[in-house]
Amino acid sequence: MHKIFVVEDDMVIASAIANHLKSWGCETRCAANFQNVLTDFIEFAPSLVLLDISLPFFNGFHWCTEIRKISKVPIIFISSASDNFNIIMAMNMGGDDFIAKPFDLNVLTAKVLAVLRRTYDFGTSTGLIEHKGAILNTGDATLTYNDEKVDLTKNDYRILLTLMENKGKVVSRDTLMTRLWETDSYVDENTLTVNITRLRKKLKSCGLTDFIMTKKGVGYIVE
Repeated sequence: MHKIFVVEDDMVIASAIANHLKSWGCETRCAANFQNVLTDFIEFAPSLVLLDISLPFFNGFHWCTEIRKISKVPIIFISSASDNFNIIMAMNMGGDDFIAKPFDLNVLTAKVLAVLRRTYDFGTSTGLIEHKGAILNTGDATLTYNDEKVDLTKNDYRILLTLMENKGKVVSRDTLMTRLWETDSYVDENTLTVNITRLRKKLKSCGLTDFIMTKKGVGYIVE
């Protein structure tokens, strides 16, 4: 089921959009905290965002820029400010389409479904996992912290994914080794230690100190 995040401060319009998309089998959520839309976005991890331009606190262009720092999720702008300048701005800021208000809900739904088909026919994922300000994007295997993207190797990504999926729980070395090498063949435990050490240095260089903790004799944990 595709998840649609509706960022629209007119609750009548937002509810109408959400209810109509639900009738087409989508899961929807309307933004509630316009001071920090990104928090809701990360928590919901939507498949697509419907984004108004005129919003309280920060406009839609601002939130489009913030979302684009951590995700390639499709963004469709919905706005009555449909002059050429705003349409061009929306596209240049990272928008995928622009729908002018007032609009027919059936037309909006058709456009949403078309963008979803184009984006996800090949099974692309848009999952986001956040912890202590670090955001792991499972769609493109990247980590973002303080607006800085951290370059991850395949093993870096698998280690972080396993630990962040189990944040607050100790993950054994055996579990990590199986996840990394996906084989029953023997792998020297020192290889895992080397990978963890390298990843810790990479995280520390961007300000993520003590992100991965060692539980001696047991494994590792992201607390």
